[in-house]
Amino acid sequence: MQVKGHVALITGGASGLGEATARALAALGAKVGILDMNAERAEAVATELGGVALIADVTSEESVLAALAKLKEEAGSAARIVVNCAGIAPSARLVGKNGPHSLELYRKVIEINLIGTFNVMRLAAAEMTALDKLEDGDRGVIINTASVAGYEGQIGQIAYAASKGGVISMTVTAARDLSNMGIRVNTIAPGLFITPMFLTVAEDFRKSLESSIPFPSRLGTAQEYAKLAMAIVDNVYINGETIRLDGALRMSPR
Repeated sequence: MQVKGHVALITGGASGLGEATARALAALGAKVGILDMNAERAEAVATELGGVALIADVTSEESVLAALAKLKEEAGSAARIVVNCAGIAPSARLVGKNGPHSLELYRKVIEINLIGTFNVMRLAAAEMTALDKLEDGDRGVIINTASVAGYEGQIGQIAYAASKGGVISMTVTAARDLSNMGIRVNTIAPGLFITPMFLTVAEDFRKSLESSIPFPSRLGTAQEYAKLAMAIVDNVYINGETIRLDGALRMSPR
């Protein structure tokens, strides 16, 4: 699918992987919708890219429906490209010094990372079904964001690993569910990437993380995530796939 002239929705689009993807899509001629809880940042990115700021909670049906309606009204079409980057990554062991893992925290991580992804995917896909088919017979593409933690969660990542494992597990089923409608679903599973979270990490710890990555021995960049997302959009034969983007990293227990 060619990006130019189409509408794209990026959740978590105001920073990190989402912002880089929004910039890549806009550079290729897409009208971008920046969906985020950070209103100030979403407005700034959308204004710079000539897009639409969408302040919404991915876990809320009402909130996402309102965002989709606003995007369709202001961009002139429903989104053909959806990239789900919204998520959180708190750390806690199953049983720690203060007792068992907080059930409330576990629910929150699942709610945002897994249910939020499902919520946006189902509602955006429903809108895509009304779009005309393109040259290859496709109506749209959805790209979700998992993590290598979905395969090899480290100590303290039980909630995060469960949520990302769920995203991975949804991928091929969602692609099959939507195949007769011409809508593709793929997932990117990043390894260790430079995101706002890593900006506060001490340099010695960052270097130890980098040394664990076989090649290239450095953190990935948001732009590299965006490049893969653009390749998935472009290549209509990539469907139902989870692609690791990790420099051959396999996570150790800690």
